[in-house]
Amino acid sequence: MLSSGIPGLIRLFALIAVALPGVTALGQTRPLDYPNRTIKIIAPVQPGGGVDLVARTVADRLGVALGVPIVVDNQSGGGGVVGSLATARAAPDGYTLMIGYVGTHGTNPAVRKLPYDAIKDFTPIAMIAGTPNVLIVPPSIPVSTVQEFVAYVRANPGKLSYGSAGPGTLTHLAMEQLKVAANLDIVHVPYRGIGPAITDILGGQTQALFPGLAAALPHIKAGKMKPLAVTGTRRHPLLPEVPTFDESGYKGFDGVQW
Repeated sequence: MLSSGIPGLIRLFALIAVALPGVTALGQTRPLDYPNRTIKIIAPVQPGGGVDLVARTVADRLGVALGVPIVVDNQSGGGGVVGSLATARAAPDGYTLMIGYVGTHGTNPAVRKLPYDAIKDFTPIAMIAGTPNVLIVPPSIPVSTVQEFVAYVRANPGKLSYGSAGPGTLTHLAMEQLKVAANLDIVHVPYRGIGPAITDILGGQTQALFPGLAAALPHIKAGKMKPLAVTGTRRHPLLPEVPTFDESGYKGFDGVQW
């Protein structure tokens, strides 16, 4: 869905669908003078993290291109359900957009009964970028590889916890995949978005996290998180020293955030 040739920092961003509410094509609903007032972009997450970063970047640049103010409205909750439902219920007039991501339009519809239809209730506009997920731990955890992490969790069954952006998100399901693959007993702590999950792992409340690279990279560069492995089929150019899960002995971890 994204050309592998797209360069630069766009690789950091979660691959997103900027979704228009309703099912009528934009060209059939907008007036000839569109846009003539403020446009709202709903980010179905709390401030902070990759999806919020994408929303604000899109708002800044789209506002310049269209010549109208564009505001970001963070509506978190339910792993993206709250913001998605608000978008689906909005007037299909082009003035309410949303940053959709793998949780709102991929994993959630696959594993949960939702109050919206991820296909029928939205008109996708653009796919922007993709990023791997990265397994990280705080510096206080005495591990540097996936193998060491697995051994550490096995030595402390039920005593450690990991955060996620909410039930059904890729940050949740990727760790559950590792739990099954490595037979781990580690407790899931869901949050209302990746931002608060990052806050708590930085504060020592949780011991592992599986965020998208866009959200994790500043903290990795600052030495506040240790990356153990990335998802996807190859190493990421911004973290060339971090192996893939395949290289670490665990196959099938090729999913990415979009």
